[in-house]
Amino acid sequence: MWPEVRKEGFDISKGKQQRLAEQKEVKELLAVLKQNNYSSAKDLMAALNHVEELEKQLSGAVQELSTMRSELQDMQKTPLKTALQKSVQALEVKVVSLREQIAALKENIIEGCKQALAEFKEHGTAALDGAARFLHLREGLEEMQKTTESCIHTNEQALKTIETVSTEYHEAGKHLKNVGRAILGKEAVQDAKAMGKVAKTIAAPYKAERSCLLAMRGSIQKALSGLERLEQAAEKKPSILKTMQEQNKKIQSEPPREAPAVKGAER
Repeated sequence: MWPEVRKEGFDISKGKQQRLAEQKEVKELLAVLKQNNYSSAKDLMAALNHVEELEKQLSGAVQELSTMRSELQDMQKTPLKTALQKSVQALEVKVVSLREQIAALKENIIEGCKQALAEFKEHGTAALDGAARFLHLREGLEEMQKTTESCIHTNEQALKTIETVSTEYHEAGKHLKNVGRAILGKEAVQDAKAMGKVAKTIAAPYKAERSCLLAMRGSIQKALSGLERLEQAAEKKPSILKTMQEQNKKIQSEPPREAPAVKGAER
């Protein structure tokens, strides 16, 4: 059985389908950052937009996979069909993985916003210096980057297979044609025909799928660049929150001081 990739979109709960920027915790954190004149609000908003772009781009990839599978069902049983079925199966597994990674990324962002807000309410604006660290964006984005690159590789291998089979088919056709031309005493045809109509039709959804995946790679790279700016901004600013936490630990570890003796008690 092939993994289920639903054309209509992601199989996730209603809460996760809601735009990230509309989530209560996300809206609240963005508002706090803006109110306190934190430039990181702009980069955080850009990162959220990139995640939403990824969802749309992946949805397009899902639709193209559905087209691939439909066209393969109509093909006659050939080694090419078998090879392409395997490539579609591999792509669908990876697309399911990407869908799960995006859902996990959104969950991490929402939970991270909750943590950042809790720190802000307890420690004030000092907690906002490293708000990006609560979101765990880098791990999720880098994992998606690997999966996307793997999808692009599988897709391009399938396109090469289609092109190779088409070339071999036309080479064989050219050879047979030249046998007939030789019998008639005509000059042999040197150039094989370009990719035929059938091969172009088969390749079309793979090319469209590749466009979606390349767009996803671009969105991930942009998100990582924005995240790098967030992280650098946090590193440049000394963390008051960290200093406060270390000071609290130091105070708690020190033995309690004895109260000074009252002078009147000596009499």
